[in-house]
Amino acid sequence: MHTQPIGIFDSGLGGLSVWQEIRKILPAESTMYYADSANCPYGTRSKAEIITLSENIVKHLIDKGAKIIVVACNTVTIAAIDYLRAHYTIPFVGIEPAIKPATLYTRTGKVGVLATQSTLNSDKFQDIRAYYTTNSKIEVFTQVGYGLVEAVENQAMDSPETIALLQEYLGNLLAYKVDQIVLGCTHYPFLLPQMEAIVGGQASFLNPAPAVARQTKALLEKYAWLNQSSTLPTHTLETSGNQAVLETFVEGLFF
Repeated sequence: MHTQPIGIFDSGLGGLSVWQEIRKILPAESTMYYADSANCPYGTRSKAEIITLSENIVKHLIDKGAKIIVVACNTVTIAAIDYLRAHYTIPFVGIEPAIKPATLYTRTGKVGVLATQSTLNSDKFQDIRAYYTTNSKIEVFTQVGYGLVEAVENQAMDSPETIALLQEYLGNLLAYKVDQIVLGCTHYPFLLPQMEAIVGGQASFLNPAPAVARQTKALLEKYAWLNQSSTLPTHTLETSGNQAVLETFVEGLFF
């Protein structure tokens, strides 16, 4: 069990932001990453569709020997992780919009969340939002990031069309005087340079990926499943889409 890989999946390339953080905090661990780019984006799909797509990937990762599975996708976590935990004994780590830390860091009392339509419309997100707005007296404003997942998948982060979308979405949130913006999709951290340039210090961005990596490490420690061998780790990348696109994207992260 110790030397078996960590399974990680997302609707596409976005979960690589989580994969990066896991590799940093757990350098001895092998990983398997699966990008379902052929079916991306998930944000406009029904809950039933997301569960079906996710279950197919989970079965694949288990067959490949994963010892733990990280759901590196906000949309899948909200729509499917309860189902997956109920039907499989393997431990799952999920990801949710980082509203809690945003409520701790805000000075204006106004927090923004940029996420997919599916995430923002979900009962789970609405419950989280209601909890913090009621108990912390914080206002939470939301913005759907239409087209941003596709921009990352197409590696068009600097295109005029993407910049225009970011200017619109971030402008909408800044109009509410938010000073913390939660990135509610794992694709969005790959747009951070562009977003920070647009915001110009008016707000800070919260990327939940490091917290997911820490939780993954904590679970492996809990089960005593950390890799203690001297064997060098391996990293497998798979996609339902274009393998060359995935590999090119990853090369850009490390070189």
